[in-house]
Amino acid sequence: MANLKQIALGMFHETLAAIDIPRTMRRKLSREGSRILVNGAPVDLSAFERICAIAIGKASAAMTRGLAESFSPDFRAEGIVVAPTAASGLPQGFRAMVAGHPVPNEGSFAAARTILDLLAAANERTLVFFLLSGGGSALVELPLDIPPAPGITLEDMQALHRALVTCGASIDEINAVRKHLSAVKGGRLAIAAGSAMKITLAVTDVPEGQESALASGPTLPDPTTVSDACGVVRRYELLSKLPPNIRARFEHPESIQETPKAGDPAFDARRSSFQILLGQDDLFHFARRASESAEFVTVCDNTTDNWPVEKAVDFLLEQLGTLKKANPGKRVAVIADGEVSSPVTGNGIGGRNLAFALDAVKKIAGRKIAVLSAGTDGVDGSSPAAGAIADGETLARAQSLGLDPADYFQRSDSYAFFHALGDTIETGPTGNNLRDLRILLAE
Repeated sequence: MANLKQIALGMFHETLAAIDIPRTMRRKLSREGSRILVNGAPVDLSAFERICAIAIGKASAAMTRGLAESFSPDFRAEGIVVAPTAASGLPQGFRAMVAGHPVPNEGSFAAARTILDLLAAANERTLVFFLLSGGGSALVELPLDIPPAPGITLEDMQALHRALVTCGASIDEINAVRKHLSAVKGGRLAIAAGSAMKITLAVTDVPEGQESALASGPTLPDPTTVSDACGVVRRYELLSKLPPNIRARFEHPESIQETPKAGDPAFDARRSSFQILLGQDDLFHFARRASESAEFVTVCDNTTDNWPVEKAVDFLLEQLGTLKKANPGKRVAVIADGEVSSPVTGNGIGGRNLAFALDAVKKIAGRKIAVLSAGTDGVDGSSPAAGAIADGETLARAQSLGLDPADYFQRSDSYAFFHALGDTIETGPTGNNLRDLRILLAE
């Protein structure tokens, strides 16, 4: 079974290596002379007096370098790069800003103000590239000023974010609330860019068809409404947990300004486009290739996206068992992506990927199975790990050390459990952020 663990780890690292952002950008933004192709349509760079780029998210530095390489040496862009850690090696003309994640901080507010100032100077002869990747919702934030109500402070926004990410709500539900209180989310950066040509390029960690969830959709029309946001607050009993200035908004929904919708001139297809550079299909493609190269009969499944963690573990293990029965004598793999829901119930250190692996420990005990769950960004929740790996021997090893998986799960302390066993996956920030990846192997 140790061999299965090593194989799963090898598959994960091989997949990470295959998701190279600059190379992808060079391939998908092919340029001939002054023209580049965006969604198959040519854009003439020479038609603009100024080219700007606003890069937001965990992959912002890599995306900026990829864009600059696509332009080089004939064209140059300038702009802002916002990331959770200091970005190095940026092209000339770009300003790096460090901001908070997963909770916004002063840097998040400063980044939002700087971006809005840049966009205020854009006109019809300006081309703006928005380079978006996961984490942007916290990295760039600024409350929408709605006088005469009391202003929302940074502390208020931090309390809101913490309440939302720990209540068990889905990413769509979380964003429905955040968008309606923000000056930069839910299409409001597109509005701020006015008459400029806007091209959004995305490395997405959200499901296909839900692109407005990425970084809370700053350049896309918002499909959610004030009513949706209020419904989330009510459904998860959040009202009493919100700071007074935000609670007052939801007690009086008429005070909440609706987000920009489809049909607004800012989203006119002649002046605004959105293209996914890397997403779910790419993650599955490379992970499946790694699995099949190791001679596993492989099935990819994204059914469990946004499911409760325990239900997701049960379903994927059942899929693995079914696949094994259908292929006797062969090694099999189930590969899944997306996020699972894992509400915080204790004061420990962990994240949804660590929780997924921890929930699997007792369920696979004694069986020739390995279960890996990790974030492609290299960070899982409040932990320093990307995730963890478990196999049929993990429970026995844990019990020999006096570790009870159920106790650690209840305390939301999954990182401590796997760290004691040496089974955390610690890559450090990868500079990428597609989706969480789960690899289940059986022999």
